[in-house]
Amino acid sequence: MLLTFDSYVVQTRNLAARLNLPFSVIKRHKFPDGESKLTLPDTLPEHVIFCLSLDNPNEKLIELMLAADAAKELGAKRLTLVAPYMCYMRQDIAFHPGEVVSQTIIGQFISRHFDAVVTVDPHLHRISRLQQAFPVKDALTLSATEAMTEFLQSEMDAPLVLGPDIESLQWVEAVAKSKDWDYAVCQKRRMGDREVQVSLPNLNLQGRSVVIVDDMASSGQTLIEATKLCLDKNASSVDVLVTHCLLAQQAESDIIKSGVRHIWSTDSVAHHTNVIPLDELLFAGLDGLNQ
Repeated sequence: MLLTFDSYVVQTRNLAARLNLPFSVIKRHKFPDGESKLTLPDTLPEHVIFCLSLDNPNEKLIELMLAADAAKELGAKRLTLVAPYMCYMRQDIAFHPGEVVSQTIIGQFISRHFDAVVTVDPHLHRISRLQQAFPVKDALTLSATEAMTEFLQSEMDAPLVLGPDIESLQWVEAVAKSKDWDYAVCQKRRMGDREVQVSLPNLNLQGRSVVIVDDMASSGQTLIEATKLCLDKNASSVDVLVTHCLLAQQAESDIIKSGVRHIWSTDSVAHHTNVIPLDELLFAGLDGLNQ
């Protein structure tokens, strides 16, 4: 059986249909002081799959913990978490004394409540395997890059795929290489959450259709700077394609004002830019875990 919260119903329904399993939405009540009261089905099968993305994580993590422990009291013996977007993965090192390395803390927190974890394109840059952050028996990393390639192929011919920084190279390369599309990455220097300096590689962008590809879009500042530079070099168009769209309305508006034609994303996080469903990818991943 699949369980979800009200923020991720459509995606869970699609995955449940592929798995040929029932699903239920956990009922939530918010008290005036901000505490949550949750209600699960009163009996559960031995294996329960929680499906939700962990954007806006601080509230969701508490509710996930409450629901997971309650599920075990209601009959579940094995819990799997399918979180297409996994939170707190960027903070994977202490750059200054006293900084909290939240990736390992959140990974251990989730692993105490779940037997298996499945996610999509997590921010793994200083570790090679998800299991290093999530010490569970089955910690599965999936990638949306093949689906992103297929989507781009349906939209345009031979785009130039550009990464906004060196950390995006793994996604840019995976999206572009199978079709022999040109690709490159920018250099980025970050001075703060909303202040970045971006420099383009030495490329001829005259008349090219550029697609900026990354794992996530959040503040949007890197995308804005990269877009302006591409248009200054006479690119014919600039589009953005990301796995996880975390953009607030103002950030999205600023990106469009900078000259971006389209913002596209997978449905890892529910957002109106979603164009690539992940249920087929998640189904294949879960099917492999159960073999």
